[in-house]
Amino acid sequence: MSGADREGGGAPDEPGLRQALKQAASALKASGVPFALVGGYALWAQGAPEPEHDVDFAVPEEEVEAAAAALAAAGFELERPPEDWLFKAHLGTAMVDVLHRLQGRRVDRALLEQSGEQEILGLRMPVMQPTEIMSAKLASLSEHYCDFAPLLSVARAVREQLDWQRLRSEAEEQPFAEAFLRLTERLGISPPA
Repeated sequence: MSGADREGGGAPDEPGLRQALKQAASALKASGVPFALVGGYALWAQGAPEPEHDVDFAVPEEEVEAAAAALAAAGFELERPPEDWLFKAHLGTAMVDVLHRLQGRRVDRALLEQSGEQEILGLRMPVMQPTEIMSAKLASLSEHYCDFAPLLSVARAVREQLDWQRLRSEAEEQPFAEAFLRLTERLGISPPA
Protein backbone atom coordinates (compact mmCIF):
# COMPACT_ATOMS: atom_id res chain seq x y z
CA MET A 1 0.00 0.00 0.00
CA SER A 2 1.53 3.31 -1.03
CA GLY A 3 1.62 6.52 0.95
CA ALA A 4 -0.83 8.02 -1.50
CA ASP A 5 -3.31 5.28 -0.57
CA ARG A 6 -2.70 5.66 3.15
CA GLU A 7 -3.62 9.33 3.50
CA GLY A 8 -6.05 8.71 6.32
CA GLY A 9 -4.40 5.73 8.00
CA GLY A 10 -1.27 4.87 9.91
CA ALA A 11 0.43 6.92 12.58
CA PRO A 12 -0.95 10.34 13.41
CA ASP A 13 0.41 13.13 11.25
CA GLU A 14 3.30 14.30 13.41
CA PRO A 15 3.51 18.05 13.56
CA GLY A 16 1.90 18.83 10.21
CA LEU A 17 4.49 17.03 8.06
CA ARG A 18 1.91 15.97 5.49
CA GLN A 19 0.62 19.52 5.22
CA ALA A 20 4.19 20.82 4.88
CA LEU A 21 4.86 18.22 2.17
CA LYS A 22 1.79 19.29 0.19
CA GLN A 23 2.38 23.01 0.62
CA ALA A 24 6.08 22.80 -0.31
CA ALA A 25 5.44 20.59 -3.35
CA SER A 26 2.64 22.87 -4.50
CA ALA A 27 4.86 25.96 -4.16
CA LEU A 28 7.76 24.34 -6.01
CA LYS A 29 5.47 23.15 -8.81
CA ALA A 30 3.89 26.59 -9.18
CA SER A 31 7.32 28.25 -9.33
CA GLY A 32 8.59 25.93 -12.07
CA VAL A 33 11.61 24.85 -10.01
CA PRO A 34 12.56 21.27 -10.92
CA PHE A 35 12.35 19.08 -7.81
CA ALA A 36 11.70 15.60 -6.51
CA LEU A 37 10.45 14.24 -3.21
CA VAL A 38 13.31 12.26 -1.65
CA GLY A 39 14.13 10.66 1.69
CA GLY A 40 11.66 9.06 4.05
CA TYR A 41 8.48 10.43 2.50
CA ALA A 42 9.54 9.27 -0.97
CA LEU A 43 10.01 5.81 0.50
CA TRP A 44 6.68 6.15 2.34
CA ALA A 45 5.03 6.76 -1.02
CA GLN A 46 6.44 3.36 -2.07
CA GLY A 47 5.12 1.55 1.03
CA ALA A 48 7.74 2.20 3.75
CA PRO A 49 6.85 3.43 7.25
CA GLU A 50 5.92 7.10 7.54
CA PRO A 51 8.76 9.32 8.76
CA GLU A 52 8.30 11.43 11.87
CA HIS A 53 11.14 13.95 11.60
CA ASP A 54 11.00 15.93 8.36
CA VAL A 55 10.19 16.05 4.66
CA ASP A 56 13.00 16.07 2.09
CA PHE A 57 13.01 17.54 -1.41
CA ALA A 58 15.90 17.74 -3.87
CA VAL A 59 16.44 20.63 -6.28
CA PRO A 60 19.26 21.38 -8.70
CA GLU A 61 22.05 23.41 -7.15
CA GLU A 62 21.48 26.31 -9.54
CA GLU A 63 17.79 26.47 -8.46
CA VAL A 64 18.37 26.77 -4.69
CA GLU A 65 17.56 30.47 -4.46
CA ALA A 66 14.46 30.13 -6.64
CA ALA A 67 13.27 27.25 -4.44
CA ALA A 68 13.93 29.30 -1.29
CA ALA A 69 11.97 32.24 -2.70
CA ALA A 70 9.05 29.99 -3.66
CA LEU A 71 8.85 28.44 -0.19
CA ALA A 72 9.20 31.81 1.56
CA ALA A 73 6.35 33.17 -0.58
CA ALA A 74 4.25 30.14 0.45
CA GLY A 75 4.64 30.98 4.14
CA PHE A 76 7.67 28.92 5.13
CA GLU A 77 10.33 30.37 7.41
CA LEU A 78 13.78 29.70 5.98
CA GLU A 79 16.86 28.59 7.89
CA ARG A 80 20.36 28.41 6.43
CA PRO A 81 22.29 25.87 8.53
CA PRO A 82 26.10 25.64 8.39
CA GLU A 83 25.90 22.58 6.14
CA ASP A 84 26.32 23.83 2.59
CA TRP A 85 24.26 21.15 0.87
CA LEU A 86 20.75 22.12 2.03
CA PHE A 87 18.48 24.74 3.49
CA LYS A 88 15.58 24.20 5.86
CA ALA A 89 12.06 25.53 5.56
CA HIS A 90 9.74 25.53 8.56
CA LEU A 91 5.95 25.56 8.50
CA GLY A 92 4.95 25.83 12.13
CA THR A 93 6.72 22.95 13.84
CA ALA A 94 7.09 20.94 10.61
CA MET A 95 10.47 20.99 8.88
CA VAL A 96 11.28 20.57 5.19
CA ASP A 97 14.87 19.99 4.10
CA VAL A 98 15.67 21.16 0.58
CA LEU A 99 18.83 19.42 -0.61
CA HIS A 100 20.99 20.23 -3.60
CA ARG A 101 23.53 17.48 -2.91
CA LEU A 102 22.85 13.85 -1.99
CA GLN A 103 25.81 12.25 -0.21
CA GLY A 104 28.19 14.63 -1.93
CA ARG A 105 26.65 14.08 -5.36
CA ARG A 106 25.39 17.28 -6.96
CA VAL A 107 21.66 17.21 -7.72
CA ASP A 108 21.10 18.03 -11.37
CA ARG A 109 18.19 17.89 -13.76
CA ALA A 110 19.30 14.51 -15.13
CA LEU A 111 19.08 12.95 -11.66
CA LEU A 112 15.65 14.48 -11.07
CA GLU A 113 14.39 13.31 -14.46
CA GLN A 114 14.90 9.70 -13.30
CA SER A 115 12.11 10.27 -10.76
CA GLY A 116 8.71 8.85 -11.44
CA GLU A 117 5.64 11.00 -11.00
CA GLN A 118 3.16 9.90 -8.34
CA GLU A 119 0.06 11.21 -6.66
CA ILE A 120 0.75 11.82 -2.99
CA LEU A 121 -1.85 13.28 -0.68
CA GLY A 122 -3.87 14.40 -3.71
CA LEU A 123 -0.99 16.16 -5.48
CA ARG A 124 1.04 14.80 -8.41
CA MET A 125 4.78 15.25 -7.94
CA PRO A 126 8.11 13.69 -8.95
CA VAL A 127 9.30 11.06 -6.48
CA MET A 128 12.86 9.73 -6.49
CA GLN A 129 13.16 6.00 -7.06
CA PRO A 130 13.75 3.78 -3.98
CA THR A 131 17.12 2.44 -5.20
CA GLU A 132 18.50 5.98 -5.53
CA ILE A 133 17.36 6.87 -2.01
CA MET A 134 18.64 3.63 -0.48
CA SER A 135 21.98 4.14 -2.23
CA ALA A 136 22.35 7.54 -0.56
CA LYS A 137 21.31 6.14 2.82
CA LEU A 138 23.85 3.31 2.58
CA ALA A 139 26.59 5.75 1.58
CA SER A 140 25.91 7.73 4.76
CA LEU A 141 26.67 4.79 7.08
CA SER A 142 29.90 5.21 9.04
CA GLU A 143 31.39 4.69 12.48
CA HIS A 144 29.69 7.97 13.45
CA TYR A 145 26.25 6.79 12.31
CA CYS A 146 25.44 3.13 11.87
CA ASP A 147 21.83 2.51 12.90
CA PHE A 148 20.54 -0.40 10.82
CA ALA A 149 17.08 -0.58 12.45
CA PRO A 150 15.32 2.14 10.41
CA LEU A 151 17.03 0.98 7.22
CA LEU A 152 15.88 -2.60 7.77
CA SER A 153 12.22 -1.60 8.02
CA VAL A 154 12.56 0.49 4.84
CA ALA A 155 14.42 -2.25 2.95
CA ARG A 156 11.81 -4.81 3.97
CA ALA A 157 8.95 -2.55 2.83
CA VAL A 158 10.37 -1.68 -0.60
CA ARG A 159 12.52 -4.75 -1.29
CA GLU A 160 10.79 -5.67 -4.55
CA GLN A 161 11.49 -2.19 -5.89
CA LEU A 162 15.21 -2.13 -5.10
CA ASP A 163 17.99 -2.94 -7.54
CA TRP A 164 19.98 -5.12 -5.13
CA GLN A 165 22.74 -5.79 -7.65
CA ARG A 166 23.37 -2.06 -8.06
CA LEU A 167 23.33 -1.52 -4.29
CA ARG A 168 25.87 -4.32 -3.78
CA SER A 169 28.10 -2.95 -6.51
CA GLU A 170 28.03 0.56 -5.03
CA ALA A 171 28.68 -0.78 -1.52
CA GLU A 172 32.01 -2.35 -2.45
CA GLU A 173 34.76 -0.85 -0.30
CA GLN A 174 32.12 0.60 2.07
CA PRO A 175 32.23 -1.81 5.03
CA PHE A 176 29.13 -0.50 6.80
CA ALA A 177 27.00 -0.66 3.65
CA GLU A 178 28.39 -4.12 2.87
CA ALA A 179 27.51 -5.29 6.38
CA PHE A 180 23.98 -3.95 6.05
CA LEU A 181 23.47 -5.68 2.69
CA ARG A 182 24.85 -8.94 4.08
CA LEU A 183 22.40 -8.64 6.96
CA THR A 184 19.47 -8.12 4.57
CA GLU A 185 20.54 -11.28 2.75
CA ARG A 186 20.81 -13.31 5.98
CA LEU A 187 17.35 -12.08 7.08
CA GLY A 188 15.79 -13.02 3.74
CA ILE A 189 15.00 -9.40 2.83
CA SER A 190 17.25 -9.32 -0.21
CA PRO A 191 17.91 -12.11 -2.70
CA PRO A 192 21.20 -13.99 -2.40
CA ALA A 193 24.19 -12.22 -3.93
